[in-house]
Amino acid sequence: MANKIIHDKEACKFVLKVNDGGEAFIDYKEKDGLLHLVYSEVPKVYRGKGIGKELVLKSFELLTKEGYNAKAVCGYIKAVKQRSEKWQDIIE
Repeated sequence: MANKIIHDKEACKFVLKVNDGGEAFIDYKEKDGLLHLVYSEVPKVYRGKGIGKELVLKSFELLTKEGYNAKAVCGYIKAVKQRSEKWQDIIE
C-alpha cells in the first residue's frame, strides 16, 4: 500500500500518511493567489528513506490537481523542485 497525501486546508498543510502510522508534512501560507510552501518536516525515523522527496512530489501533484499555484520557500522543497524537470516551470 502506498503512502497517502492529504491536503488539510484548515491547518494549511499537506500531510503524507506513512504506512506505519507516522506522518510527514509541509506547511504553507496562502498569499497573493499562491500557496507559499514554507516548511517541511520529516520525522527522524523516516529520514534517508525517500519520504521527504515523496512528500514534496505528492504535494506538488495534489496541489496542481486541485488547481492551486505554488511557490517553494523552504530550501528542501526548492531543491526537490530544481531536480525535477517536470516541476521547474510549474512551481515558482
